[in-house]
Amino acid sequence: MRVDGQCHCGAIIFEAEVDPERTRLCHCKDCQRLSGSAFRIAVPTTESKFRLLTGTPSIYVKTAESGNGREQAFCPICGTAIYATSIRQHEGEDRKMGVRVGTLRQADQLVPKRQFWGRSALGWLRNLSDIPCVDTQ
Repeated sequence: MRVDGQCHCGAIIFEAEVDPERTRLCHCKDCQRLSGSAFRIAVPTTESKFRLLTGTPSIYVKTAESGNGREQAFCPICGTAIYATSIRQHEGEDRKMGVRVGTLRQADQLVPKRQFWGRSALGWLRNLSDIPCVDTQ
């Protein structure tokens, strides 16, 4: 599936080819902190299927529980998270990338098919439908 997206301020615009069946939701504490929310949703692609159209993201390297470094790419102006990927091991490597679904114009079509780090999920998420909801603020 071809997708396109951008950061909040529009400084970074990109497109990618993704497999919607591999959309996933992560509850780990790192995703909670880095997103400022209860979880993060990503869809995988590879560097060869991802293309920046405008802008250059800033990179922050976090250390995962495994001890491996993970590059976190975000807009240097508005801070929107764009993707995460592994540290490059060798030139020419076609790294896997997790594109942040919230940045994509097609986000409503990318329904998570799997959840990770369930042990870190916030308990109140199970009862989300019980919380009153209004259509606007």
